Amino acid sequence: MNHLQNSKTRLPSIDILRGIVMLFMLVDHVRERFFLHAQVLDPMDIQATSPDLYFTRLSAHFCAPIFVFLTGLSAWLYENPANGAKRSAQSFLLKRGLFLILLEMTLVNFSWLGAYQTLYLQVIWAIGVSMVALAVVVTLPRSIIAILGISIVAGHNLLSPIEFAPNEVGYSLWTILHDRGYLVTDAFIKVKASYPVLPWIGVILCGYAVGPLFSSSVPSQKRKTILMQSGAALLLGLFMLRGLNIYGETLGWSQQATALLTVMDFFNFTKYPPSLDFILLTLGVGAIVLAVLETSVFTVLEPVRILGSAPMFFYIVHLYALLVASIVAQWLFGTNMHYGSDQTAYFGFYHVWQVWLFAICLSLLLYPLCKWFASYKRKTSARWVKYF
Repeated sequence: MNHLQNSKTRLPSIDILRGIVMLFMLVDHVRERFFLHAQVLDPMDIQATSPDLYFTRLSAHFCAPIFVFLTGLSAWLYENPANGAKRSAQSFLLKRGLFLILLEMTLVNFSWLGAYQTLYLQVIWAIGVSMVALAVVVTLPRSIIAILGISIVAGHNLLSPIEFAPNEVGYSLWTILHDRGYLVTDAFIKVKASYPVLPWIGVILCGYAVGPLFSSSVPSQKRKTILMQSGAALLLGLFMLRGLNIYGETLGWSQQATALLTVMDFFNFTKYPPSLDFILLTLGVGAIVLAVLETSVFTVLEPVRILGSAPMFFYIVHLYALLVASIVAQWLFGTNMHYGSDQTAYFGFYHVWQVWLFAICLSLLLYPLCKWFASYKRKTSARWVKYF
């Protein structure tokens, strides 16, 4: 959810890919607003999760890794504009990262509950912290940044056995970095770190490290070939590690009663924190999609590109649209579902297809707003607009 690229040198493929995963994110957020009675665990319980709900949730897994990776990539593109002298991205990364953290703690958090009961540090927080981390190391040689990124992504699963009790020194830091949990439980507002940030820092560093591949000096066909090969290599690594249950995921898989359940078990990865297998799958597929978008003309995807060029605006607006929609739906139709340990009553959909249909309708309603804002952002000289 970034706008580090200069609008004159934006690569359509990046905006289209970002727009695609934003639409998957919208579906997932509709699910979290109107389908909470069907709880989805992490990793998912394949015996208790219907296939349509499973694959709906699986599609949302691509959102955060691709967003964070593209944030790192866009930082390199900002630092190395095609039509200008090299500039430092450090200040922008730092200010933008802190802005996202503030946004998470205010507008974003309020949009989920319509109140400040618990402060959930989620994906915008993770992106913000990752940008601050990239700002700290961005002056290092790119090779060092690449080594750091790959080491974190590939090696953080080795840290899973490390645990801290809430009363131990190091608990808060480790909860932020690797083990999601509550940071504050006995204050007026509880604070929970829902997105452990260490793996995301690795992903943003990797995104920055591959930046030169998207330089204007690299021919499009060469970039497409490298992206295809890289995506295939990541997926091959996934199938080797996962197929043999060697490493990369805390939850092993096994043959199930049906082929469908076996496939579901195989791709059932941990998101909090994202396992190596989780990242190999999402970035592997992301690289291949980028390659396809690189040299193909998809005029039908122009609306998706526009959404991808105004990601933060879309993110904030869609959250509040869902909040208002849930309030209006409950006012009009009453409550028909319950969720959570306290069986909270709310209005929810009966079927997963209704989640997808509502998300499609909402995206069509939000598109004109995003198109207007994308145009306004290109034309305005107001600096604060660039943060959206």
